[in-house]
Amino acid sequence: MILSSAIRAYVCSEAVDMRKSIDGLSQMVASAMGMNPLSGQVFVFIGRRRDRAKLLVWDRHGFWVLYKRLEAGRFTDPSHLAGSGIAMSELIAWLEGIDLSRTRRLGSVEASVVI
Repeated sequence: MILSSAIRAYVCSEAVDMRKSIDGLSQMVASAMGMNPLSGQVFVFIGRRRDRAKLLVWDRHGFWVLYKRLEAGRFTDPSHLAGSGIAMSELIAWLEGIDLSRTRRLGSVEASVVI
């Protein structure tokens, strides 16, 4: 599985029962998030205590579930991440404990090649 920068991550805004497996998470993607779990995008689910996260992604052959349990601390509030999706770099930073609401990103640049 290769997570490129072209892939977006979509965060579920409601707390999720971390006992859910692939089928339960896929149903949540379709019903609660209104998206297709087979799209190849990454779907992020956070437990009620915000110390556990599950990522669901489909590749050509099946689903992957990645699970992270923090031994200390909690993930920052995911509600501001829910909606239009975040870049993989932002997801990785958030999973590392960086509060994305306190950071800013450089604006994109329109560039052309002069030959």
